Amino acid sequence: AVASTPPRWEIGLYAAGALVLLGIAAINLWKLWRSGSYPAPSPFPNYDYRYLEQKYGAACPDSRSKRVLAPGSQRVPGRSSPSRKSSLRAEDALESIQELGSLELMGRDLGLAHYGPLRKSISADSLNSISSIGNNFGQDFTVGQVEVSMEYDARAAALHVTLLQGKDLLEKEDARFESCFMRISLLPAEQIVGISRIQRSAYAVAFDERFSVPLDPAALEEGSLRFSVFGVDEDERSVSTGAAELKLSDLDLAARPFTAWLYLQDANKAVDTVGEILLSLSYLPTAERLTVVVVKAKNLVWSNGKVTADPFVKVYLLQDGRKISKKKTAVKRGDTNPVFNEAMIFSVPAIVLQ
Repeated sequence: AVASTPPRWEIGLYAAGALVLLGIAAINLWKLWRSGSYPAPSPFPNYDYRYLEQKYGAACPDSRSKRVLAPGSQRVPGRSSPSRKSSLRAEDALESIQELGSLELMGRDLGLAHYGPLRKSISADSLNSISSIGNNFGQDFTVGQVEVSMEYDARAAALHVTLLQGKDLLEKEDARFESCFMRISLLPAEQIVGISRIQRSAYAVAFDERFSVPLDPAALEEGSLRFSVFGVDEDERSVSTGAAELKLSDLDLAARPFTAWLYLQDANKAVDTVGEILLSLSYLPTAERLTVVVVKAKNLVWSNGKVTADPFVKVYLLQDGRKISKKKTAVKRGDTNPVFNEAMIFSVPAIVLQ
């Protein structure tokens, strides 16, 4: 049998279908041209902007518009949020990359040259793998959080400490305590800086209390602050339930104030020391980029009576308990004092950095 050419009606059907598809594509391109915005890769691929807008309100559309703004298009004056600085623009990209510098320059600036060349870490593929952390990461030995603010007045030689707020200061299943309060002490002399008012609710507390203590500038390099929470039982006895310590030398209070949430460690649960780790943290505002350098670890102790093991470091980026991203270092075979010297770079919007 000889194959005949397709009938004309079939050829016409294919042609009509092709014209319809071309028409749909043309309409979509025309809509994009009229709107002045084109699809662009998000600078923060791990963040859900709908979630950020719901949580932070009007401060987030500005960061979202950064990823959809077309090259050459102009932003309408007055539309940007007053609560944050303008985000990274296309013309800022080269400047930001140059400001970040190469890993070699970064290692030199951080004083890590003697550890060898600074390398880039490995990105872990899955956030839901069996090896991933649980949803209660960091909560095994903690009881609540407290937000504090500190500043140093060099003229008056005084340290000002403000208790802002706290949450979950007592374990929910512990019904022994009817109320709680916070105490701030200056170590190593155990000098009491201040004691907060007694709070009836331990789960959402607005302290807003300010304390001051005379402090010489030299003491900023030697002293520490301890924030302790006490539960008050029905017999009005005070029992220490958790504490957090901050070394003043780590905060650089002579240059700038310090504000942060602190995790209070449960005083009733022992934590075995399994080693130490040296880290470096930096944030580049123009590129909204967080860099974590895992320098080294020392005095590592293996569990289950192992004589040796192959250590590595895995770093998780968390927001409100949600795992946003994770990266890991190379494995060091049988080394109890491994030197990693690896940089982990995370894209973090400034609005969620705190």
